[in-house]
Order: sequence, then structure tokens, then C-alpha cells
Amino acid sequence: MTKTELLDRFAHSGEERTLLARVLDKRTAAEGRSIPAWTPFLTPEEQAAAEALLRADGPCRYVLFGGYPGAERRICAFLPDWQEEGDFLADPEGPVAAVEASFPPEAGLTHRDFLGGLMGLGITREKLGDILVGEGACQVLVLRETLPILLSQWESAGRWKLKLREVPLDQLEVAPPEVKVIRDTVAALRLDAVAASAFSTSRGKAAELISAGRMAVNHRECTKADRPVAQGDVLTCRGLGKCVVKEVLGRSKKGRIMLVLERYV
Repeated sequence: MTKTELLDRFAHSGEERTLLARVLDKRTAAEGRSIPAWTPFLTPEEQAAAEALLRADGPCRYVLFGGYPGAERRICAFLPDWQEEGDFLADPEGPVAAVEASFPPEAGLTHRDFLGGLMGLGITREKLGDILVGEGACQVLVLRETLPILLSQWESAGRWKLKLREVPLDQLEVAPPEVKVIRDTVAALRLDAVAASAFSTSRGKAAELISAGRMAVNHRECTKADRPVAQGDVLTCRGLGKCVVKEVLGRSKKGRIMLVLERYV
């Protein structure tokens, strides 16, 4: 397919069309000039859209990378033939960098405080990856080109002064996500049935959320209540959060399908 045909097929909005066009341009640059090329940070939804597009466009060498395993916001980096993925990820001068901002533990600063301070510098969200808030310190993933701005201009979050330093990616302190394990049974592996278990609601209410366009499977909007769900799928619902289908265990004595779900809290 041509570039226009790909965008016509996979872009669901004008904004997404612009994003996917940039993805294709980065692929062309890497392949045509034999240099690595990458996008800004993408949301999980944008990553899913990009991967669907790339699968249809034929084989290519790319990696999604957010600075650490399990990162939510990630760049899509296209690699030339001469570069191995491991070398790209291990490069200390690669496209993703990290800044640590220290603050008094009693400050009680939140993710919103740090994001607000960064946006106040005129930095757009696509330049920023995950923001990891810990006890007395916040680590921010950024595009390396943005690093000098943060180190020279970012002074405070809320009313609290910050002490900044660049940190290697292998020194990031990533807290494991908090999840609630749900063990349940469903009559069928349909989206409405699994979503009802995942988000503690009725199957009818889950169907309403799906038809309203609030539900996504693997970060792609789905409006079909009977869409099959499989082990490993990620279900997200605007206003209710995210849940992962960890295990499909087979059928119970009553013939229902046993599931293990992890809902992020």
C-alpha cells in the first residue's frame, strides 16, 4: 500500500493521521539514510496504532523504548541494518535520558505538580516520558534533546525548590504497580463478560460502556461487545482504569471459563 492508503486505513482521526505520517517518515529516514531515527514519546494508544500500521507496511526493524522495562510512554525507534537492538538500548548517549529532581519528603508533591512545572517551561508532553515519583525524589524520562532545558531551567514544583541531576537509565527506581488480583468465571470469553468481571460491574453496564466507545482492547478502541478476549489482553476503560487478563484456566465443573485478572489500582 502507498503511504496515503495506509493512513486512510489506519488513522481514525486527523490527529492520529498526523502522528502516523510522522512514524512512516521516521521509518523512511532510517531505511533511506541508514541512521537510527525515532518518534517523540507515544502513549500506549499511539503505540498500538503505530504497530498496527507498521505490521501492514511490511517487515521493518524497530523497537519501542521508554527508558526501562514496562514503561508506559515510549518512543518508536527505527534501526538501520548495521545497528543491533541491544547496542541501541545500551547506548549511554541514546535518545532517552533521565533527570532526578530531589525535594523535601514532607513536600507531598504529586505527579501533577511535576508535570505542571515541566509544562510551565514550555515543554510539550511528547518530549516527556514516564514521571516516577518516589520518597523525596522524582525521576523524569525525557528526550535527550530536552535534557539541557530541564537541567538549566527547571527549578521548582509547586512551591518547593528542586535539586536536579542527570541519572543513568540503569539507576532508575521503578516501583512495581499496585494491582488487585481478581479470580472469576465467565460464560464466554467475550469482551462484555470479561470487562464486567474486570471492572466489577454488570454485563449490561459493560456492554453500554463498550458501545459508548469507552472501552479499549490492547489500547485500541473496541465497540463490539462480542469481541473475543484472550490471555494477555489489556482492557482499559475511560474512568475505570486498566486490567490485564493474566490467565485463562479452562472450564469449571459448571462449564464456565475460569479467569485470573489483574486490575491496576
